[in-house]
Amino acid sequence: MSGITQATALWYASRATGIVLFVLLTLVVLLGLLVSRRGRLPGLPRFAVTGLHRAIALIAVVFLLVHVLTAVADGYVTIQLIAAVVPFTSSYLPLPMALGAVALDLMLAVVVTSLLRTRLGARTWRAVHWLAYAAYPVAVLHSVTSAADLRSGVLLALTVLLLAAVAAAVAWRVVTAARDRQAASPAILASSPLYPPPATLWSGAPASPPHAGSVR
Repeated sequence: MSGITQATALWYASRATGIVLFVLLTLVVLLGLLVSRRGRLPGLPRFAVTGLHRAIALIAVVFLLVHVLTAVADGYVTIQLIAAVVPFTSSYLPLPMALGAVALDLMLAVVVTSLLRTRLGARTWRAVHWLAYAAYPVAVLHSVTSAADLRSGVLLALTVLLLAAVAAAVAWRVVTAARDRQAASPAILASSPLYPPPATLWSGAPASPPHAGSVR
């Protein structure tokens, strides 16, 4: 009886941490999009938003570890620890577990490079940090394909809400980036050695004053 209770507790722990992790990763992505565009939350300065982003990311890592360990320890299904990091090594739900392994590997790469940020170049760190955005859709696919309860009821509504929030944030990011580039174009043109543009040569004013000895 105790064995059944323990297995049930591990199953619920794995499911619960997976759902909380889904919410936390969504918040990390949303705050990442906001911080990268120099955004702020109402009542918070930018450094506070950055600190909140890092804090939620660290909490997400803790939930990720608990989620993986409880899934491996659950005796109801057989999931080896290596299957959590090496794709297609699980006999149980091979594709969903492979997606989970890929998401975990991408997140670990982001965590490790963040810890070694002072030893890495800014360009290298930024390139690896973009993996966090790649890890999110992979993690979502892992969650939806491995957990049937996310495909119906309240959890389905939560999944749709979280994905809609990320889609809206990505759309806002694209629109604001295009707007910033458009606003910056006149300034870039004005700093060009070819400015003013050739059209001014057709205006009534001369491009330069005539020389004193020029023939009128």
